[in-house]
Amino acid sequence: MSEIQPHDSEADIRRLAERDELARLLGVELVEGGPGRCVLRMAILRQHLNFYGGGHGGTLFAFADMAFGLASNSRGHIAFGIDAHIAYFVGVREGDVLYARASELNRSRRLGTYRIEIERQDGIRVASFTGTVHITEKPVV
Repeated sequence: MSEIQPHDSEADIRRLAERDELARLLGVELVEGGPGRCVLRMAILRQHLNFYGGGHGGTLFAFADMAFGLASNSRGHIAFGIDAHIAYFVGVREGDVLYARASELNRSRRLGTYRIEIERQDGIRVASFTGTVHITEKPVV
């Protein structure tokens, strides 16, 4: 008789993060992860800026979306985004270090809702992202 192994959310998150080419390109690092949650870190570099010299909104959205993807795929089943919204509160500049903190608000058999708060190194909230995923029966590999 084989033993049922407990699901290792942190291992799934680390494995998925290592395969994320866009995260590597943007310099995003995984700080920690667990069931339905994760924390990412990213330093704002020149290539993350818009034409006015501030942090590009697309960079911030992508950063939040990465945390969303990792947190929503942390429970062993493939989940994919079906809706996402972001609100920007303050700008960021080159040299700022940002943290994306993802948390699970609700998860049912087929849907999950997540909130990602992006904060600067000084604790100031930069943006808030909310997303919903469709959860499949396929295992995360």
